[in-house]
Amino acid sequence: MKIDIEANKKEFITLLKSTEREGVDYVIEDLEKNGFFTAPASAGHHLNVEGGLLVHSLNTCKAALMLYENMQKLEPTLAGEVKRESVILASLLHDVCKEDVYIRSTKRRKNVLGEWEDYEGYRVSYKNFPMGHGEKSVVLLLYSGLELNDDEMLAIRWHMGAFGLNLNSVEDMKNYDAAKTRYPLVSIVQCGDNLAASIMERNAEDIDNL
Repeated sequence: MKIDIEANKKEFITLLKSTEREGVDYVIEDLEKNGFFTAPASAGHHLNVEGGLLVHSLNTCKAALMLYENMQKLEPTLAGEVKRESVILASLLHDVCKEDVYIRSTKRRKNVLGEWEDYEGYRVSYKNFPMGHGEKSVVLLLYSGLELNDDEMLAIRWHMGAFGLNLNSVEDMKNYDAAKTRYPLVSIVQCGDNLAASIMERNAEDIDNL
């Protein structure tokens, strides 16, 4: 799968700058420096290719914006609770935590003939900044100098939904429940992320491997 990184990068930056949020330019500089625009979205699942993380971030943003705009028809009060710029910021930047965890490596797999072969892939390493997942994204963005509202930070922190919970922690579960109940943005970004990965980014191979 060949990705037009420059075209996607231009679209990403245009969307991000459209928010006119203080600190966005610093974030873009750090994303460039830390390899965000060329990183894969995963090591062995959706969009595990160069530029995959960028595509996934755009897909999540597009899905989240569609949810936001259409949910207002069902729940008109949503427009007063969630700002469009917040949907863009939280969805585009939810996976900044992945920018430095995938390392190019040679891997092994069986080809169609059942024979083992080498191929270029990625391995995962959390040694650079083992802060976690959503919480790491929030910290990195704050380090970059981005001004984030409470609902934006919580939407990024909890974008994995229940998959981001420590199920042995009652406190974690209560925090997640409180975040999504108080801030609709949390559910919008979580759903956008899920729709991007499970629908927009699935391919024939994914279905064949079921």
